[in-house]
Amino acid sequence: MKDKAIQAIRPLRGVPWETADPFMFCVHHYDLYPHGNEDLGPAASLTGRRLGSDFSGKDGWSMYHGDVVPGFPQHPHTGFETVTLARQGLIDHSDSLGATARFGQGDAQWMTAGNGIVHSEMFPLLNQDAPNPTELFQLWLNLPKQDKQVPPYFTMFWRNTIPTHSFTDSEGHTTTVTTVAGALEGKQPPSPPPNSWASRPEAHIAIWTIKLAPHASWVLPGASSSELNRSLYFFKGESLEIAGQSVSSNNRIILHADAEVSLKNGSEESELLLLQGKPIGEPVAQHGPFVANTREELQEAFYRYRKTGFGGWPFDSDAPTHERTKGRFAIHADGTTEEAPKD
Repeated sequence: MKDKAIQAIRPLRGVPWETADPFMFCVHHYDLYPHGNEDLGPAASLTGRRLGSDFSGKDGWSMYHGDVVPGFPQHPHTGFETVTLARQGLIDHSDSLGATARFGQGDAQWMTAGNGIVHSEMFPLLNQDAPNPTELFQLWLNLPKQDKQVPPYFTMFWRNTIPTHSFTDSEGHTTTVTTVAGALEGKQPPSPPPNSWASRPEAHIAIWTIKLAPHASWVLPGASSSELNRSLYFFKGESLEIAGQSVSSNNRIILHADAEVSLKNGSEESELLLLQGKPIGEPVAQHGPFVANTREELQEAFYRYRKTGFGGWPFDSDAPTHERTKGRFAIHADGTTEEAPKD
């Protein structure tokens, strides 16, 4: 009989992965990019790729919408937030407010699109004498109606500010939990943007990655409310037992949020992504990266974008990148400059 902790198990099919309110989108990019060239692109032939829309995974990597450097040249967002977990490699950010950033290698960026922003996300391949593996999650988190028209805003979570927890079971096997949102054992992650649904304590937003060593056991604590949507995305590994049930990788496990869940790993290292939150529970009208509550509001957003360009695009290129020698940094729209703190 299925354990009461598990509501359903569904295969991870296609891109993006299925999510539940308040999350709208979850995609996992993992690209084994080769050595870089002098233009920060791949030192490899691009022949046979559909440049401008290359999601082929050919040779283990894609150019996406880039034609020199992989990534996503300027594109708009409105009415929701993006949360980007840059696990490997680097991302060069530029936006219509004039802000720029380079982040990665364990950093995260949390951006409230609000009433509209245009940004680019390029993946510079800095290493010319070694491969450039790049891995990231991008999540879309909805905004409630009252916050869909707030000014755009982003914040950086540098890797050494994101709590990482290490748990050792009775047999000496380790589980590591990294918490981008949602406290674990009293450790609070950095604060999300002020108008985020995650900024409300009652929303109980959690974004965690969970890594289990071979044969490791760990108990995922139950949340404080049964009214939350909670899912585990088993994206790396072979198999593990979840609440006593054998589950293979590439599955989404939908949980009863307030139940403790035992995890027992198999013989390979396994990784999971946990997404949790209280549903916003409002109607959603969506067309691509435009999100509103009604079709009329969606049409208004289209009109506003055509009229204003969400601030225009202040860069010479649709796909700006930063100097090869530039480290991890952020320059915000108000001119505030951050350098990534040293580990």
